[in-house]
Amino acid sequence: MGSAGENRVKKKLLMVGAGLSGAVIGRKLAEAGHEITIIDQRTHIAGNCHTERDVESGVMVHVYGPHIFHTDDEEVWNYVNGFERFIPYVNRVKTTSGDRVYLLPINLHTINQFFGKTLRPDEARAFIASLSEGTNEEPKTFEEQALKFVGRDLYEAFLKGYTVKQWGCQPSDLPASILKRLPVRFNYDDNYFFHRFQGMPENGYTAMVGKILDHEAIEVRLGHTFKRDDRGGYDHVFYSGPLDGYFDFSLGRLGYRTLDFEMFRHDGDYQGCAVMNYGDQDVPFTRITEHKHFSPWETHQKSVCYREFSRACGEDDIPYYPIRMTKEKELLARYVELARSEVGVTFVGRLGTYRYIDMDVTIREALDTAGRFLATLAGASLMPSFHAEAI
Repeated sequence: MGSAGENRVKKKLLMVGAGLSGAVIGRKLAEAGHEITIIDQRTHIAGNCHTERDVESGVMVHVYGPHIFHTDDEEVWNYVNGFERFIPYVNRVKTTSGDRVYLLPINLHTINQFFGKTLRPDEARAFIASLSEGTNEEPKTFEEQALKFVGRDLYEAFLKGYTVKQWGCQPSDLPASILKRLPVRFNYDDNYFFHRFQGMPENGYTAMVGKILDHEAIEVRLGHTFKRDDRGGYDHVFYSGPLDGYFDFSLGRLGYRTLDFEMFRHDGDYQGCAVMNYGDQDVPFTRITEHKHFSPWETHQKSVCYREFSRACGEDDIPYYPIRMTKEKELLARYVELARSEVGVTFVGRLGTYRYIDMDVTIREALDTAGRFLATLAGASLMPSFHAEAI
């Protein structure tokens, strides 16, 4: 750290949550000479990207569902590789629809296989355009967006059923913004992500987070549920728990979807890939993940698989995906107003800001948040309590 950081008065800082946000902010501020306490109600670190070895098979399991690291942010990529070696990994998703297996995202192979054709890229582009449904008006719903992009046949085979299961409502009730980009490629590229840097930590995410937390100025307390009285004795709090939970749900609960996991074992290779989606609505689960394929540099005779079921999040469930429909956005705005009135607290991470954000964005925002805090101590700026992108 530079001399400006070294000359500041040491602060006692509390991180609520030992996931990526708390760990990265805590590490940067610890390196700047501050005293860090990190608490988490779980009995492990790393939050939802927690990984652990399955005792029976030796497979590295993504306990709360698979996490594949992908980013275009070179600084973030270098940051994570500074704590754990990331081995190149390309996420190649398959989907079962109508008793046949296809490649995702929808690409030239998917189109030719589905329609029984041998189209070239320009021919496929024209063909898909001919299937488009809708007007020249901007699509307002997920369904309108999908029908305009890929037509009814591909929409019903690959998008409709999966979306109904994932979100618990009809695509016609969801905003078009959920379908962020064109869900079709007119080449044979089946790399699920577009990002320049993609990989998996060699020894899992928990090992990486453990190394981030390995600093003499950081104390980690697990199995500790945060209460607002815990703020006493600290100069500042960085809170990555649920935003509505911080205020004891006084205005009501923000809506989330949660996941149930049904684990099963298999001798050998169950499905030949890491992720198999199930697009048919009459199949109750959204996908099956086979976790040994997330570490293709390892060899395991036995396999650990999970069926994933999406449903509404109850009070005692782990929140995964913020719903962010009109009702939730209105409630979020009220909670943000409360949050901005809090002194000495900064709300961070996906739960603290009620957004679904990838790991690289979480780390980027954590680094930036820690940087702003150090600038605040130096008198250069005011520390915001809430991320501007949250509403």
